[in-house]
Amino acid sequence: MDEQHDQAAGAGSPILHLRCPRDVDPELYRLLLGLVADVTPVVQALPPSAAVADVSGSLRFFDRGPAELARLIRAQAQALYGLPVAIGVGPSWTVAAMASREPGRDGVRAVGSGPEAVAAFLHPRPVGELHGIGRAQERTLTAYGVDTIGALANLPEATVQRVLGGRPGRLLSERARGIDRRRVVPAELPHSATAQRRFPTDTLAPEVVRSALLSLAVELGERLRGRRQAAKAVTLTVTFADRTQLHRGRRLPGGPSAHTDDLRDAAYEMYRALGLQRARVRAVALCCEQLVDAAAACEQLSFDADREHRLRAERAVDTLNARFGSGTAGPAATYRRAG
Repeated sequence: MDEQHDQAAGAGSPILHLRCPRDVDPELYRLLLGLVADVTPVVQALPPSAAVADVSGSLRFFDRGPAELARLIRAQAQALYGLPVAIGVGPSWTVAAMASREPGRDGVRAVGSGPEAVAAFLHPRPVGELHGIGRAQERTLTAYGVDTIGALANLPEATVQRVLGGRPGRLLSERARGIDRRRVVPAELPHSATAQRRFPTDTLAPEVVRSALLSLAVELGERLRGRRQAAKAVTLTVTFADRTQLHRGRRLPGGPSAHTDDLRDAAYEMYRALGLQRARVRAVALCCEQLVDAAAACEQLSFDADREHRLRAERAVDTLNARFGSGTAGPAATYRRAG
């Protein structure tokens, strides 16, 4: 009975463990957490540069396997923020965390959920590489001739407990067999969401800036709707060629919203109000603030047939992007023209 329970615990939920460079900028780290939250709400931050996520509830929604979801997150982090992320995929927190230390060429290392796959990954490794083991525990085990994780896994748990102590011995004995009973505890959803665009060269063209603002509204709207959040206010930041910045904020007049049209209109209005003439713009950023649960946001009835059509189209676009990846469908103005 105990053996069956251990195997079930070892199988566990598909877990992603993400590692950023240790010196990652805190703002980029927060943006990464937002990307992961777009895939699964069960994400736990491990500051300052790591996170762990349970994607068991996302597999059917995205119709992708855990490794595919990991590659999707990594590609978005690289494309949007230039952030290199190593991701380990495994049936437990321990296995995923160890896999993220040795990513493949594509930045992802996936370990199968079966007992044979877990054993093949864990057992040949030095016991000091076991996730959560301390230096003193490693020295004690090696003094007894337990040099590999496999040797530790093959010892009776009672023996390990006598050597290392009750609870530490039990935890390390289980982890050597790929069993990790820790649950991913989702943190509270962020109170803001930010996206930014930096132009290849400083631009004077207002249509280029407006296209960038539209793409920001599309990205943030999709992100908020995926999290089931709505924004009460939006802040626009414009960075100029001399690196000076202007900030403008605006409450959404119709109340909290996650609709692309509302975010776009607010961004356009704030940019127009700046009255820029010959200023060279280097980058723009949009921040949705004072986020609330979308279910608690009262949406006003609209008698505008065109708006209702756009909202229905928005839902269809969200479905396509969830199925085939963010950016699959969207406003034509956000896509570069073919050369």
